[in-house]
Amino acid sequence: MPKLVFLISVVLFVSSCVTPPPNNQGNLCAVFDQYPKWYDYAAAAQEKWGTPKQTLMAFVKQESSYRSHAKPPFKWFLVIPLGRGSSAKGYAQAQNPVWSEYENERGALFRGRTDMKDALDFIGWYNHRTNKRLGISKWNPKEMYLAYHEGHGGYRSGSYNKKPQLLKVADKVAKTSDAYGTQLATCETRLRCRQWYKFWPFCS
Repeated sequence: MPKLVFLISVVLFVSSCVTPPPNNQGNLCAVFDQYPKWYDYAAAAQEKWGTPKQTLMAFVKQESSYRSHAKPPFKWFLVIPLGRGSSAKGYAQAQNPVWSEYENERGALFRGRTDMKDALDFIGWYNHRTNKRLGISKWNPKEMYLAYHEGHGGYRSGSYNKKPQLLKVADKVAKTSDAYGTQLATCETRLRCRQWYKFWPFCS
């Protein structure tokens, strides 16, 4: 009985530490208003790697619906669980092999797939490699997403052409990025200059 109480306490504690998804995922201004630090993380990732903030956030929306501990669903054979479809985890749904590459290059200390700051940095890092290896513009969210989903080898081979549903998803990501960009233009100055020490003429 004491062990059960302890386990329940641990589960409740962990649950209380999980950041809930934003209430209005369709409006990037609302997302950043609810979680202002996410704007800072997206801005830092864009400055470091070049992928626009709206595209970074569109990737997160598509991959995890802003759920920090998102994982692929279990696969079943009748009543027998076969495990999850992949090792994808977190906001960016990064899989173990490529996440290990990211950690080796960027440093593993204190990095985690359930942390928005690290997830956005990972997406920016991966898209930067995509740009270097495949020549895809960082301002082309559809093609960037296809390369993100299929991997660089899969993209080169055109594997996505045999996946009509994936092409629809990539179009959806592009539309989300465009909508997010339009929305962000109306609130970015306020978000960027929200701290008390950021004021004209030092912030505009």
